[in-house]
Parts: sequence; C-alpha cells; structure tokens
Amino acid sequence: MTDRFDAMNLFIRVARTRSFSVAARERGVSQPTVSRAIAGLEKELGVVLFARTPRAVTLTEAGTDYFARVEIVLKALDEATDAVRGSGVLSGMLRIGASSSFSQRVLIPRLPNFMSAHPRLRVNLLSDDQRLDLVAEGIDVALRFGVLEDASAVARRVHAWPRVAAASSGFLSAVGRPECPPELANFQVFAGPSGSGSGVTLRKGSQISSVKVDSRLIVSTSEGCIAAAVAGMGIVITSSLSCAQELWEGSLVRVLEEWDLGDVELNAVYAVGRQAKPSARALTEFIISEIERDPPDVQLSSK
Repeated sequence: MTDRFDAMNLFIRVARTRSFSVAARERGVSQPTVSRAIAGLEKELGVVLFARTPRAVTLTEAGTDYFARVEIVLKALDEATDAVRGSGVLSGMLRIGASSSFSQRVLIPRLPNFMSAHPRLRVNLLSDDQRLDLVAEGIDVALRFGVLEDASAVARRVHAWPRVAAASSGFLSAVGRPECPPELANFQVFAGPSGSGSGVTLRKGSQISSVKVDSRLIVSTSEGCIAAAVAGMGIVITSSLSCAQELWEGSLVRVLEEWDLGDVELNAVYAVGRQAKPSARALTEFIISEIERDPPDVQLSSK
C-alpha cells in the first residue's frame, strides 16, 4: 500500500510539473526512482498515463482522468490526517498561487511565522502574474488582485488598497507632470501586465474622467511596470501596496494625487466545487490578521 501511495504522489507531481526530473527534485528522490514508480503504476493499471517525448511529458486521456480522481483522494487523506491529529495541526503540502509583487513584498516576508506555527506543513508557492488554473495546477488557494472573473468562485476578501499613479522625479522634470486626467494620454503609462491600451477612470467629487492610456513598452509583471517607472520610462498606475517602498524611498512620486483612481481588491480564491483545505483557510486568516496588524503600505501615510 505504501509503494502504491508513494507512486500516486509521484504521479501527481509529474502531472503538475510535466517533468520527471523536477518531480524527483521536489520529492527528494532520484529521477530513475520516479520513472520506475510511474512505470509500475502504469503496469498495475494497464494503461499509459503519460505521453513521453524528448521535449515534454503530457498526460494521456487516461492519465487526465486518473489525475482528477487521485488528486481528490490524496487531498481527502491529508484532510483526514489533519482532523485526526486535532485542530491547529496542519500537515501535507499547501500550494499557493500569488502575483510576483504580492509574493515578494507581502507573503514571503511573513511566511516564516506561518510555517513556524505549522512545522508539519510544506508550502509550494507559485509566483506568477498570470491567472493560473486552480484545478490544473492543483492550487489550494490563490491570492488574486482585481475583480473576480468567475461569479461562482469561492473567495474570501482579504484587503483593498487605493490605486495610485506615480513616476520618477527625473521623468517628471524631463517631460513634465500631468495636471489633469486627460493629459495622461500624452504620457507613456504602465497600467499593469494587461494595461496596454486600456482605460483608466479617475474621480474627484462629482467629476469623472476616463482616459485611454498606452505605452511603447509592454511589461508582463507588475514589478516590471514599477521598475520601468523608476527607470524614468513613464508613469505607472498600480496599487499603493505594490509601490509603497518606492514611494517611501522617493524613487517614485505620486501624480494627480487629488484624483481617486479606485481601489484594488485582494481575494483569497479557492477552487470551485471543492472544500477549502484547512491549511488554505489557515493561511487566509493569517494573511488577513497580518495585514491588519502591520499594514505593508503604512509608509504612505507615515511619511
């Protein structure tokens, strides 16, 4: 039973990473060990689980079906183990999806305290500014900014930060400062990974102004957009959280401060149709309490 259980876990790792060698490193075993385990599992089941080529490892139709069923079983076993050990004792693997900016600036600096409180728990952080498929990637909780695309998604609101516009003082000295929202159209503006050619709405009292912004440089990450603004390439529009350090240090300064650009909301999102793992719920509550206790963008109001 143990050999089969180990083989199932290795199968899940290979399916998620699409690599025998990566799965081996993650599990702390040799690649031949993984290959033998998968081959033995395929022989026992009488089907081919993976299509193997020199450049890729992909699930077959039978492998895809087996993955969906086995993943549910293994997660249920983890939850059963947690329940038997008692509340507060979390174990197994927690897979988290988060943007690069939130991972670097908020999550990772706070993870040591969370992991110290749960020494039996292992954490796999997938840091990516693109929205990952929770089911396909086996993500237990995704910390996502912005409007939820799926109205049926199971989510918990974590926090919201004001959206700000900022640029380097050198850039503003060289090309000038926008004095009103329509003037943003005359500047290179980085409005996030999908912000090229997008519209921005600003409000001040009863005034509402919508402006289409664009830039010659398209950057795929929020951190890249901020770095481009620091380098004097244009104006960045992002959450106050994402550029708090740069505003505090003075490498960026706000523009159009009297205008409200709306808020950027952060939600903890769980896969639809599944009960959230205890460890995923625990992480969500931990992040909420940490942000309330020590707001990561407190520098904005204290400078």
